[in-house]
Amino acid sequence: MRGVSKRRQNVPPPLPAPPPPSLKPKPIEQKPSTPQICSTETNTDSFSPWRICSRLISILKYLILILVIPPFLNYASLQREGPLLQPQEGQLIDVGLGQKLYLSCIGKGQPVVVFDAPTGMSSDVWLSIQKDVSLVTQACIYDRAGLGFSKKAFQNEETRPDKPWAQSTTGRMVDDLHGLVMEAKLQSPLILVGSELGTLNARFYAHIHNWEVSDLVLIDPIPEELFMEDVWLQYWYNELILHHQIRQFSAAIGLNRMLLITGLLQPAMTGENISKEFVMRQKYLLSNPAHLSTAVDEHFFINESISQVRDISHFKPLSSTTSVTVITGDHYDEQLPDSLNKVVFQFQQQFIAQNYPSVKWIRIKETDRRMIYRKPSDVAKHLKKLINKKRVKQESQ
Repeated sequence: MRGVSKRRQNVPPPLPAPPPPSLKPKPIEQKPSTPQICSTETNTDSFSPWRICSRLISILKYLILILVIPPFLNYASLQREGPLLQPQEGQLIDVGLGQKLYLSCIGKGQPVVVFDAPTGMSSDVWLSIQKDVSLVTQACIYDRAGLGFSKKAFQNEETRPDKPWAQSTTGRMVDDLHGLVMEAKLQSPLILVGSELGTLNARFYAHIHNWEVSDLVLIDPIPEELFMEDVWLQYWYNELILHHQIRQFSAAIGLNRMLLITGLLQPAMTGENISKEFVMRQKYLLSNPAHLSTAVDEHFFINESISQVRDISHFKPLSSTTSVTVITGDHYDEQLPDSLNKVVFQFQQQFIAQNYPSVKWIRIKETDRRMIYRKPSDVAKHLKKLINKKRVKQESQ
């Protein structure tokens, strides 16, 4: 055993294994890098793609805020303000097929006086005159469909054989007004008082429903021939309607409300005894794109309204029992150039002389066509004289 162990001790150690061949790493092929505009890696270069993309995203965020949030807030505010600002003495009356009109009547007595507002305006323009006239008789103001608190009902015009007149034209407005008079059970004969577009409606109503109207009072009536003059048509369609369209778009995106809050936009109607509630309603209407859209339509379809009044006047003349009074100011419109004011004055005189040669023409001093809310007491004074004269005549009969 000792010999074996000695032999084992003399065995030479095994040779070490040769080292493996060295593995050289293959060079990594670098692909050409594509420029990433919105890379997440920051870069100190102010003109780097990352900086440009960051600025574009910031601008896009602000644009989204401007285009989405103001219209949404404006719409939400309109939904909340509408019921709160509607006068308590007024009511919405269904005149047929879902069309509801706002009507406010105060005072008692006869004859009942119904007021129709100028083009694109709500019944608020009559508030001071209505309050004054209501001291001697019942005075009623209303909003045409789409204006003020009378929301326009969306109807299929092709399925309305009972309504041959297009919306926002005098024929349709008179149909609605007649339905309102019937549903509200206003006692006739009425005294109809209209201003501008309201004069067209009052005339149309008196020609069709002559037994319901005893007197017409036309405040600053629109002369029909005026809209055949190129200079006036250019002003009306290229300047005035464009102004209303811009204002309606501005309301739709919520810009009008922001301008009103900052004081950069003010209500147009100013004058005697303007209440805080009146100003709040005017701001509400200036922020209401539906109201302003109807104002645009009434201006745009004025020629069609004039054509309807002209046709009905030839077809059915005004009753000889209907008296007519015209009220105008003695000043030019301060917002029109003198050249246009002269054209309006010339055609207004021709219109009155040709259509109502025996008319009682009242000229209120130191005022223009805005007399109904700038000098309402002067207008109301003449209306109360007419009412008292009418009563004396009725009592004598």
